[in-house]
Amino acid sequence: MTGQQKQWIDSASYEQLLRRWRESPIGSDWFNGDTGEYYSKIMAEKREQVGDDEHVRASKSIGWD
Repeated sequence: MTGQQKQWIDSASYEQLLRRWRESPIGSDWFNGDTGEYYSKIMAEKREQVGDDEHVRASKSIGWD
């Protein structure tokens, strides 16, 4: 994981993390190895912090293609 990736993950909102999660191509470096483990951990923590209502709002905002 690069310093830039860690900084982005740490500063991203839950919606930004969710958007990247949904829109990145399969096999993206963001979701493999140390970066993927860290991304998943931080995303889960932020998901817990925002609660169900914000999760649903963010999910609907992003949509699914």
